[in-house]
Amino acid sequence: MWAQMIGFFLSFFANPSIWGIGLAVAFGAVWLVGYWPPLFKKPWLWAVLVTSALLTLAAISFVQIPLQSWAEQGFGYLWSQGNMVRWLLFTGITQVLIGGLVQEGAKLVPVAVYWWRAGKKLDPRLGLAVGAVAGMGFGVFEAQWAHNLVMASGWSWDWVNIYGIMALLGFGERFFAVAFHIAASALAGYGLAKGRGWAFYLIAAFLHAIVNYGAILWQSGVLTTIQVEIYFAVIAVLATGVALWLRWRKPEVVPKTEAVATESPANEVEVAQE
Repeated sequence: MWAQMIGFFLSFFANPSIWGIGLAVAFGAVWLVGYWPPLFKKPWLWAVLVTSALLTLAAISFVQIPLQSWAEQGFGYLWSQGNMVRWLLFTGITQVLIGGLVQEGAKLVPVAVYWWRAGKKLDPRLGLAVGAVAGMGFGVFEAQWAHNLVMASGWSWDWVNIYGIMALLGFGERFFAVAFHIAASALAGYGLAKGRGWAFYLIAAFLHAIVNYGAILWQSGVLTTIQVEIYFAVIAVLATGVALWLRWRKPEVVPKTEAVATESPANEVEVAQE
């Protein structure tokens, strides 16, 4: 198992491709711009982005992979291989839940550090924007890994002429995967700033599990390849819509008497840049 974990970790740095990396960065920029994070006014956000990418990869390699392997072995003690395949729609739930909990937790760590540095007082809209940056960090990192694997397989535009839209599905999936990573982490960051970090972390992890469950539905023959891609895209767009609504909705009007009471330095919060 150790060799598998190390191999997966190192695979993210293998087969670098300018096109693969550039496309991943472009995907991230397209989705992140809607959140308008203050990346240049708050340079520390770049550390959030990079840390999220590396920390989440490490968490997948050295936490998620062994946990999923042990869970599979546990089912193996109870059921035969045939029954495990037959009941994949059930046994797969454990796998996707582990993935969601590990990945969303790892992405939230640098956001929590940012929140702590701000004195545990952060405007929810800024918390959401910081979460979006963390989500982009790993989303882009994962996308470049997937793109580079496709490029290393010999992909070219001739494939489009031969296979049609199927030759582009891998890129389309990453486009919406980046959107989901950003939106899920944004929601978790919003909840952390609102003082409901655990609740929103679990929401993000559960959404992540639902997204990954699409692969189980495909393996079980419930959904076709095209249907799974639509499934991914719909969830990503819905999550993005909710996150952007929270980012740009008008802040609640604070009564004048309450506003005066919150003007003391002890109650100051770091607000989002408009």
